Amino acid sequence: MKLTWLGHSGFRLEIEQAVILIDPWLSGNPMFPEGSRDQAIRGATHILLTHGHGDHTGDTLSIARELKIPVVGIYDLINTWQTHQDIEGIGFNKGGTVDLGGAKVTMVNASHSSSFDGNEGPVYAGHESGYMIAGEGHVIYVSGDTDIMADMAWMGEYHRPDIGILCAGGHFTMDMDRAAWAARKYFDFKTVIPCHYKTFPLLAQDAEALKAGLPGVQVIEPEVMRPISL
Repeated sequence: MKLTWLGHSGFRLEIEQAVILIDPWLSGNPMFPEGSRDQAIRGATHILLTHGHGDHTGDTLSIARELKIPVVGIYDLINTWQTHQDIEGIGFNKGGTVDLGGAKVTMVNASHSSSFDGNEGPVYAGHESGYMIAGEGHVIYVSGDTDIMADMAWMGEYHRPDIGILCAGGHFTMDMDRAAWAARKYFDFKTVIPCHYKTFPLLAQDAEALKAGLPGVQVIEPEVMRPISL
């Protein structure tokens, strides 16, 4: 299994028979290196979205049309795009599980907001979400954009993820200290990978506080376009 950071909250996850692009914001992403788009999306089989904000949906529609692959996410947004944007989609909702090339992806709760830009302001884009992705002997918790929430207690106990991909940049989501507290309180991660940081000056620029708050846990600060074997 390989995980490649695309900057911000974007990842390329190679798991089972799937290559899943998670929140692929490439164009205009200051963390994403120019000229790397083809490498980032090559062989992708699915696009998985946590919510509708532009720094997460970014290149979704263009990639979906170019590669003719489905966009997977909250029913409201996916159904709207299937109707109006001429894409293939797999829309489902919290508690639901879909099989993406042998990887079992379950939608779970997050605490944030979700919209995209319209002509007269923000347009509702369905609820924000996170995911539990099970495959190759691991369960990965993709938090999406969220703060600490009580739901993490049952999510950790029920799904037992060993890998956490956690938003931790602060300002728009939980910060490094809060992410570490949530990981200690609700989960038993062996590996934690931070995201939604470094992109802009108002976000955290390193993960030192996360590392300090998780003794005994492997905290990996990802490098853009450098695959991590898990």
